[in-house]
Amino acid sequence: MVTIRLARGGSKKRPFYHINVTDSRTSRDGRYIERLGFFNPVARGGAEGLRLDIEAVDAWVAKGAQVSDRVKQLVKTARKAA
Repeated sequence: MVTIRLARGGSKKRPFYHINVTDSRTSRDGRYIERLGFFNPVARGGAEGLRLDIEAVDAWVAKGAQVSDRVKQLVKTARKAA
C-alpha cells in the first residue's frame, strides 16, 4: 500500500519533516517514491512553516494512496492558506 506520511529530519530538539509518498512497508526515514513538501513545526518569524504541493497530494489520493492522520491535518491547513 502507498502512504503519504512524514519523514523526520533536522537535529536533536529541532525537528523538520518532509512529506513523502512511500510504500507503507519501508522505514519512517527510508526510501520514498516522491517528496511533496515539508513541515517545520519550529518555524519562527519569517520562516516558512509549511510547503505542500496540494495537486500532487490529490493525484496520489486519486491513485489510491492512504494519507496519515497528521498529513491530513496539514493538507487541511494548506488548503485554508491557499
